[in-house]
Amino acid sequence: MRFPIETAHLILRPFERADLEAVSRYHALPTLARYLERPSRYAGDEAEAVELMRKQTDLVRPGDVLTLALCRKGDERLIGQVSLRWYDAMARQGEMTFAIEPSMSGQGYLTQALSTMFELGFDHFNMHRIVARSDARSHNTVKLLQKLGMRLEAHYREHALYQGDWDEEMHFALLDRDWRPATKIVQLPVRGRVA
Repeated sequence: MRFPIETAHLILRPFERADLEAVSRYHALPTLARYLERPSRYAGDEAEAVELMRKQTDLVRPGDVLTLALCRKGDERLIGQVSLRWYDAMARQGEMTFAIEPSMSGQGYLTQALSTMFELGFDHFNMHRIVARSDARSHNTVKLLQKLGMRLEAHYREHALYQGDWDEEMHFALLDRDWRPATKIVQLPVRGRVA
């Protein structure tokens, strides 16, 4: 696997130490922080998060995470992150997580980033199933996951308290055979008449 990976409007690359300021900018937003795997609560949390993400560059064994910075083409501004965690070797399953600056959402960046991660997961890492979770109130995320072909598999209502509010979580999944099924069709040779 070679980095960076380019899409029509993004450059996806491993994180660097120099990304600290950009990561701090969006990790500090309360509307985004509640959804981060490692929310920033104290001074230095962002530096630890960047250091951890810098090491997440390949999937070798279950538990490994591949995390890539989302940078806009042109100005190369870091606007978010996307991760793929390999969590089950026998069943070949992974989980995708992502975060983007709210001001950058709705512009197609996450569609390109998640599509790239699906391609990596299914085509490069030979995963069978990739899951993603969303807050039920995040209507844009739910629409995005459905647009990419993910199926809603569960809706957990008021399953956890977060800062005094009940959290509702939706679980989505996509199978390898459902990701771009037209590319998985094999043309059979034309046979002569048999009868």
